[in-house]
Amino acid sequence: MTQGGRLGTVLGLFLVAVGLVVWAVYGLLGPGVPGGVVDFTTTQSAGQPVNLTVQTVGAIGFGSHPTWVSYLVKDPKSGKWLHTTTWKLPANTVVHMTIDQYDSGSPLRNQEWGQVMGTPGNTATLNGKSFKVYDSNSGGGVGHTFTIPTLNVSIPLISVVGTPCGQAPCHFNSPHNIESFSFKTPGPGTYNWQCFVPCGLGYLFGNGGPMSTQNYMGGELEVVN
Repeated sequence: MTQGGRLGTVLGLFLVAVGLVVWAVYGLLGPGVPGGVVDFTTTQSAGQPVNLTVQTVGAIGFGSHPTWVSYLVKDPKSGKWLHTTTWKLPANTVVHMTIDQYDSGSPLRNQEWGQVMGTPGNTATLNGKSFKVYDSNSGGGVGHTFTIPTLNVSIPLISVVGTPCGQAPCHFNSPHNIESFSFKTPGPGTYNWQCFVPCGLGYLFGNGGPMSTQNYMGGELEVVN
């Protein structure tokens, strides 16, 4: 083999190796395939609380709607961020939920959505500090809510001050707020949850697009025995 041929072979192998590394890193850190159900029923002993972590992002950055706001959930087994809003939970169980909020916001049209509801003492924590009501006319306002209407659970997600992250999933080096709270699942059934802050940019009154599409600003809790 000539020197040029050997150089070409080495270069080709190098590019293949780089491609494999990129593929592996994206497989570990990327947001996964949209849709599906994330199962939280086998990650703890019976009767023990469930830990559920999600993040909200200003633009999902991929798929057929890359500019849409969205929720992602952390898989309890792999730790990978997944683009799905359907989660299977055990019945009559305490859920400790953490939301990493990376999106901006604005004052609420209805100040009722600034209240914490349906948690122990109707409280949540924002960056480690407890609160019951957030005045959305202060600071940067509210970006979203996490609301389960049939369970009377609702938490305002305080908007980020600064430049939101780019493509999801976002990481801790981007401006964000951390909110945590708890609620208890009821008996078996399907319970819808959604955001009540109109955030469908480009749609009438902000209520279209991601606001009305599964795996973006709404989802389901599949509660099972």
